Amino acid sequence: MTLFWIICAALIVIAILFLAVPLWRGTAKNNDVARDAANLEILRDQINEMDVDLQNGLLTPELHEQGKRELQSRVLEEVSGASSVVTPSPSNPYKRLAIVLSILLPIMALGVYTQVGNMNAFSDRVAHGGTSDIGAPHGEAGIATLEEKVDANPEDGESLVMLARAYMDANRYSESVQMFEKLTKLVPDEAWVWADYADAQAMAQGQTLKGKPTELINKALALDPDSMKGLALAGSAGMERGDFAAAIKHWERLRSLLPADSEDGKMIDSGLAEARQLMSHIKGGKAPMALEEINNPAPSAAMGGTERITGTVTLSPALKGKVSPDDTVFVLARAAEGPKMPLAILRKQVRDLPLTFELDDSMAMQPQMKLSAFDKVIVVSRISKSGMAMPEAGDIQGMSQPLRPGTKGVNVKLDQVVN
Repeated sequence: MTLFWIICAALIVIAILFLAVPLWRGTAKNNDVARDAANLEILRDQINEMDVDLQNGLLTPELHEQGKRELQSRVLEEVSGASSVVTPSPSNPYKRLAIVLSILLPIMALGVYTQVGNMNAFSDRVAHGGTSDIGAPHGEAGIATLEEKVDANPEDGESLVMLARAYMDANRYSESVQMFEKLTKLVPDEAWVWADYADAQAMAQGQTLKGKPTELINKALALDPDSMKGLALAGSAGMERGDFAAAIKHWERLRSLLPADSEDGKMIDSGLAEARQLMSHIKGGKAPMALEEINNPAPSAAMGGTERITGTVTLSPALKGKVSPDDTVFVLARAAEGPKMPLAILRKQVRDLPLTFELDDSMAMQPQMKLSAFDKVIVVSRISKSGMAMPEAGDIQGMSQPLRPGTKGVNVKLDQVVN
């Protein structure tokens, strides 16, 4: 992002110098003086030629006198015009125009870019949502096109971002990691790049933030302590390793950056409540046994260990015209009572509908928040045009009734438009 704006500023400066410097120096005026002087010299030469023709008998005195009067008249006009140009003025009138252009040019350039450009293409807010407005193509054909672009120009940052996220959407996490690694070398000072890199690395190594993902998160926060995705991942990493104080610290900071009534804020509130509850066990002297039980809840006999929920997601025919094949489809399970943080989540696209899904403990976002840890859950499916898991106005969603983990044949119909 910083490199992009530096290049833009340099181009604007070059344009200003190209336009304003000649005006400031009065080059236009000097060109007019040179042109008028040349015209006067030509007229004088013509008068001299007429004098020679008169002496040689080629012109009568009457014609010579008439032609001379006409040329003298033109000489007077040129001299008068040249004098008005050459006469020095107290100030260069073009300097004012140069100043105006120097001010207006960057303002107009920024105005045009805000209308036709993408101000959020490299923003941390976009990165936090895991999506981009760049418009990366999806599917194998789209990925192949992006791969060709990256191969042709390895320093094309925009194509690298699009390809890395396309790999993520296709669950090709190891390849996504490779693209983000290249991107960090190209733009090493962008916090959101390191945060996305950490996310991809965590998915590639079995959905855990331990080890290298945590190192990448720390780099993101070192560059930008207010990186929203960095703070979100740092809190999750703290929860995963049992450092609930760190999770609370990062999530509280993240919460202060979010609107009070936002869905993202509500989700963080649920995470904070969970972290504080776990922290209270430690302060109550119940660790380490209670802490171990919290991080690895024992499944009940009724649930029989890690239970899967299977079913199908369909889209209401009445709403098919409101979506496109590339829109993101989320299928997730959350507790019927308690924290609203997803216990398991699956990401697909509208082109995959009708979709047969399977949710289990391996899809948990946090080890202590699994399907098998709750008696009743709700399966929610949502079509998101922005690609964000939290609902937004215009999204289409559907959900099941409360059910027990292990339920099979769940039918979820996408038939509600989020207001």
